[in-house]
Amino acid sequence: MNQRVWLYAGIACGLLMTTVAAADETDQLIATIQQVGQQGEGHEQATAAVRELSQADPAALADILVALDTAGPLSANWLRGAFEAVAQRALENDALPAETLEAFVLDRSHEPRARRMAYEWLLKADPSAEDRLIPEMIEDPSGEMRRDAVARLVAAANQFLEDGEEAKATTTFRQALKGAVDDDQVKAIVKPLKKLGETVDLQRHFGFVTNWHVIGPFDNTDMKGFDVTYPPEQELDLSAEYDGKEGTVRWEEFSTDDEYGTFDIAELTSPYKGAISYAATEFVSPDGRDVEFRLGTANAWKLWLNGELLFAREEYHRGMQLDQYRVRGRLKPGRNVLLLKVCQNEQTQDWAQKWSFQFRVCDFSGKAILPVRSESAARESSTDGKPKS
Repeated sequence: MNQRVWLYAGIACGLLMTTVAAADETDQLIATIQQVGQQGEGHEQATAAVRELSQADPAALADILVALDTAGPLSANWLRGAFEAVAQRALENDALPAETLEAFVLDRSHEPRARRMAYEWLLKADPSAEDRLIPEMIEDPSGEMRRDAVARLVAAANQFLEDGEEAKATTTFRQALKGAVDDDQVKAIVKPLKKLGETVDLQRHFGFVTNWHVIGPFDNTDMKGFDVTYPPEQELDLSAEYDGKEGTVRWEEFSTDDEYGTFDIAELTSPYKGAISYAATEFVSPDGRDVEFRLGTANAWKLWLNGELLFAREEYHRGMQLDQYRVRGRLKPGRNVLLLKVCQNEQTQDWAQKWSFQFRVCDFSGKAILPVRSESAARESSTDGKPKS
């Protein structure tokens, strides 16, 4: 009896040591993959590590998913490849850890693309997970998961319409709109809502910034002004006057009532060619937070946040569309100053006359972040925030 107990204990101890060793090996392989550089540093070692990690047992899947939270673009691609190799083998052997995958999917702190990948593999093991999980993801950080949840609600609302239940259709469309961030889905919701007699504030829904102070034109002849530091880049004084391209220029306040927030500089200031205008506004945030500034424009542009240059793109007349450019930044608590430089060249073709932009503030999933307004914030001067190149 004692010998049998000792035998079982020895086997259990051996299995535990093997499991710990396997986990340590998995961690080391993942670390090697994560150390690969964008210029190819550590490529050979990472390639070997991916091959070995792809042969791991299903227990490694959770570690790979967690590693994707902090992986760079190149190492993330390799980790996803290793995950799929391990997951496919586990699926074929009926050993895919569905509970582990579901727990990862439900934890919104994880990287959205990793959560989506875990979800898609979970469905292969448990197709019922869709009906269980997706309805609760109407405001999920994962754009894909949120989109699925919105689509289900839109389908349900349309069915209510077909059944003549307009009140239920309206309620369901409104619920879908809360989660909709993609333009095609928003349009698919707004159109029937309007037919039902409902009004929708698209400016607020998307978080478009619609009030700006504008100054210009400054010279952009031969497109030379993109890198010229004109006065608004040196000081943001809304009471100042400067020498512009065609005489004295001063700041003027404008707003747009376009439902998609399009701000037409050419219409407001004159259809100048070879010119530059600056647009400035403030955004009051209740706290410090990471955001995405999403811009649409057919023109060359630069963007500053609180005096720091965030991004610049010198390209003309590529076309303009919603969320064409996405720039991440961090708002500080309270008043934040945004400065946008929008450049027009001298092309004369009809399609080259647009001089406009569309700008919104949102979280990484595309959900609008709206500014806070208060009497104290409104009293603050708009004369600081010196841009730095």
